[in-house]
Amino acid sequence: MKSHYYFIAASVAILLSIYVFIFGKGVNHELIAIFIGLWAPTIIALGIFNTLLGILDEMCCAHKRIEGRQTGDTER
Repeated sequence: MKSHYYFIAASVAILLSIYVFIFGKGVNHELIAIFIGLWAPTIIALGIFNTLLGILDEMCCAHKRIEGRQTGDTER
């Protein structure tokens, strides 16, 4: 998934949190808004984690190609 999708999702979570905090009519709408607001850092952390996994995968593939060249393997 592209990283900008995570930032869009985090922005939506923040906006939803603000909306619920200001316009909520329930008994615990402030607590619900805070809970929704905590989604944003979680979503951003998930995006960073997925980006790091992609980098790790690219590094492993490059390492295997380099090892293959050194040993004379042409396998991929």
